Amino acid sequence: MSTTTVTSDNLQSTVGDNDIVILDFWADWCGPCRNFAPVYEEASAKHEDIVFGKVDTEAEQQLAGAFGITSIPTLMVFREGVGVFSQAGALAAPQLEELIEGVRNLDMEDVHKQVEEQKAKMAEEEANGVVAGEEAAGQDSGSQEQEQPRSAGAPGTSPTDF
Repeated sequence: MSTTTVTSDNLQSTVGDNDIVILDFWADWCGPCRNFAPVYEEASAKHEDIVFGKVDTEAEQQLAGAFGITSIPTLMVFREGVGVFSQAGALAAPQLEELIEGVRNLDMEDVHKQVEEQKAKMAEEEANGVVAGEEAAGQDSGSQEQEQPRSAGAPGTSPTDF
């Protein structure tokens, strides 16, 4: 299978309608992106059951921004609609094959469980932050600062729903 151009218009269906989707965020002017392109194309031909998408960060600046892309090339991998990998930098062919094998071997039942636990934790932290904020509103301006809830992890470090 050849690579697919992914845009803000088809991202949702591309990720939602396929088991494994690998996205390559790239730009024409990016030397490492050009060097990685043949490796990516070769992998797409070898793994016909996987969607290999390409996101042109120049044409899709809002999409790249929404994913927090600050360096290219960046690879993101989705399995069953869940983001399971994100890394800046071009991979060599053996590294890409290792990544694909790892994604294929994921215990998705466990991944979905982790996603639900992460959502519950974030909801709890958000609720606690609102309660703390409401309590602080009743205090005078000389009161202590309230600790803000922290996010459940840095982007790309834990599975997230798409």
